[in-house]
Amino acid sequence: MACTIEGKVIIITGASSGIGEAAARLLAARGAKVVLGARRIERLEALVAEITAAGTEASGGEAVCQATDVTSATQVQALVDLALERYGRVDVMINNAGLMAIASIHKVRVEEWERMVDINIKGVLYGIAAALPVFQKQKVGHFINVGSIASHKVAPGGAVYSGTKFAVRAISEGLRQEGGAIRCTMISPGGVKTELPKGSSDQTTVATLEEMYRTALPAETIARAMAYAIEQPPEVDVNEIVIRPAAQAF
Repeated sequence: MACTIEGKVIIITGASSGIGEAAARLLAARGAKVVLGARRIERLEALVAEITAAGTEASGGEAVCQATDVTSATQVQALVDLALERYGRVDVMINNAGLMAIASIHKVRVEEWERMVDINIKGVLYGIAAALPVFQKQKVGHFINVGSIASHKVAPGGAVYSGTKFAVRAISEGLRQEGGAIRCTMISPGGVKTELPKGSSDQTTVATLEEMYRTALPAETIARAMAYAIEQPPEVDVNEIVIRPAAQAF
């Protein structure tokens, strides 16, 4: 029998738009208490207000938020601390924040490489570092790390981005092997309608990606995949879900 999402305390990074925002809405609608982090606090506050209003009108969940830059271990820790202070526990940590700065490696955009490493790899590690002691104390918990189809394949222009997502896949697999009762799921989306394709400063690349993303999936599709993994019984660990648009070849 599937477990319920109702009452679970779920932290989501990168929750101000895209997959994170969609996950916050869906999981809260299913009764979760969502703790939202992102840099754009005004968007988070508007989302919290929307979720709170929906919760008072129906059986929806609750939401709180805090400005969070995942490149700061201190800020990620503060987000986990907020969840503990407000709800006394953490059931799921969704490491969702990401940057996709696609450009030929020959253009040597070192600053963008560093940002991708800081957000895509270190941001995930900081989320693990903050939540893992809580899960260890509880003897239960669930990490959901958002990867990409680029964690399975490399395309021209995507060397560094793929490198960061390959790293997330390796980290997730290692975490799974050592997790015991702590579950770990990696979600690897293909094209999804988010702000991600606009992450590059290379305008030619951005235009190409926008054309490719015409068949992209709505972010709610990925949120439903997260819900599926969360709803499984405690002894079931859904380790990886790869989701592409049916029309996507890459």
